[in-house]
Amino acid sequence: MSNEYVTDAAGRSRPSAFPQQEQQPPGSTDAMVPVPDHGEDSYRGHGRLQGLRTLITGGDSGIGRAVAIAYAREGADVAISHLPTERTDAEKTIASVTAAHRHGVAVPADLTDAEACSDLVARAADELGTLDVLVNNAGYQMARTVGIEQIGADQLERVFRTNLYALFWMVQAALPHLNRGSAIINNSSIQAYEPSVSLLDYAASKAAINNFTVNLAAELGPRGIRVNAIAPGPIWTPLQPSTQPPEKIENFGRDTPLGRAGQPAEVAPAFVYLASPTEASYVTGTVLGVTGGKPVF
Repeated sequence: MSNEYVTDAAGRSRPSAFPQQEQQPPGSTDAMVPVPDHGEDSYRGHGRLQGLRTLITGGDSGIGRAVAIAYAREGADVAISHLPTERTDAEKTIASVTAAHRHGVAVPADLTDAEACSDLVARAADELGTLDVLVNNAGYQMARTVGIEQIGADQLERVFRTNLYALFWMVQAALPHLNRGSAIINNSSIQAYEPSVSLLDYAASKAAINNFTVNLAAELGPRGIRVNAIAPGPIWTPLQPSTQPPEKIENFGRDTPLGRAGQPAEVAPAFVYLASPTEASYVTGTVLGVTGGKPVF
């Protein structure tokens, strides 16, 4: 299938269809056709996060990279985590952060390990001076073609340790650094509301993130720490060609009311909003959908 494009509401050309492609997880940004838009040429900052110190897990590519670019251009210093195999993508993210004249640091870390989460937070806080915003963005999925009887323990362990356990460990490590006005933002998914049969374990972990978000917001509200989540719809990131069958890529996102997949750059502004201590000062316990029209209720 040749690339087809539509014009979004801002007049930007966006792909509505993708050629078949496949990668080995965790995937590479540069190998994608077309390469995702992280806001490199389009995002304009307005000082909304000036001076904040932020940590973004999985910040090497996809939504994490877009958030890192947006945060830096809004005036924040940025630390990101990445898997050791994702060093090339991580270096490109940090190059965009430093190009915005903000301090950037990339930390290799496997978030399926509690000690690695603790070490990540400690290094980020040390490099940046403290932490004001924690973005739990890193996630793992793998589409399956077998029934539930064939989902192995290793698969379940990796999904839940990456998507859910790491949230507990990251928050536990970050809380000593967070103060009144700080924010925690979790990355949920449309899968929490419209679960795909092929993503049973992943969708279950994302539904749990929604519950975690609302519950934690209630606990930390008296301390003045806001906790929210964002539920992206189908977004064009390396997660797709590295975890989905090639034939599914062709129509990825076409079942949304807007008729296309979203780009990482279209999700990042929601993360900026929820991180802002002024614009979102009265927003906590909320799951904000960025789904191309798919309902999140």
